[in-house]
Amino acid sequence: MAIVDVRILVEGASDVEVVSKALQGLALGSEYNITISAIIPTTNVDIAKSAAAGADLLIIATDADRVGRELAERLFNELGEMVGHIERMKLPLGHDLEHVDVELVRKELKNTLVRAGLKSLQVLPEYMELRKQLLDVKGKYDQLANEYESLYKEHEELQKKYEELHAEYVRLRNENEGLRELLDKKSRPVKIEEAWTNLFPAEPVPDERIFAIAVEKLGLAGKVVVGQGYVFAEEKELVEELMKTVYLSLAIKEGLEEKAESEETVEQKEEKPETPEKAGEGIEIIEAELKPDELL
Repeated sequence: MAIVDVRILVEGASDVEVVSKALQGLALGSEYNITISAIIPTTNVDIAKSAAAGADLLIIATDADRVGRELAERLFNELGEMVGHIERMKLPLGHDLEHVDVELVRKELKNTLVRAGLKSLQVLPEYMELRKQLLDVKGKYDQLANEYESLYKEHEELQKKYEELHAEYVRLRNENEGLRELLDKKSRPVKIEEAWTNLFPAEPVPDERIFAIAVEKLGLAGKVVVGQGYVFAEEKELVEELMKTVYLSLAIKEGLEEKAESEETVEQKEEKPETPEKAGEGIEIIEAELKPDELL
């Protein structure tokens, strides 16, 4: 059982001697489980506050006259919230140890302790109820503390996962931006007619098969796709390169054909024509006389 800390406030040094004398012969520890930790002689409220703070029981021992009663009331009002309990003790008038009945002071001190104990018993049910409430609150607190610890660990795990996901998000975002930049550089499917007309507006659009053959011959399979009237290339430049290559091929072919036709015409002109006599040799001329009515 914890020892009850009791402190006694008196008006002056002579009262200290009286109270100390009265305490002699009292077995307060064994009888009441208390200890008198201090006897403070002061009428100053600030000093009294400093000396009495934290005491379990504060006894204000003043004279039984009006001055002593007023001092006790003032100290009681000022110190009520600083100690566990305050009890008033009346000292007999006179401060001369030779004339003061110490036994009377000792009896008054015991009565004061008993009164304090009885008053404590009066608040015991309230104390027990408060203690029960405190235990309930403590139980809830312990439960909440356990839940908090569990939630804190879960929060740390979620925070770790969040950081991992955030890092993955940043990586994917950077990768996506890189892909977007790459796609911006890539060519989208375009109509063959539009691509050809943009480069060669005065030339007729070749057949789609010619472009497909050009892709195969140029080794662009996989990089360039031709079909359904569209052409798709990994790089925009490949579309223009394909169009220019086909145009150049067709132009070369057309030029070669024109050259061949021109040479053939020249060769024909260089051949000698047959003379009329020779041209008529071997042809039998038949003369016949036709009558007009035979034409009808």
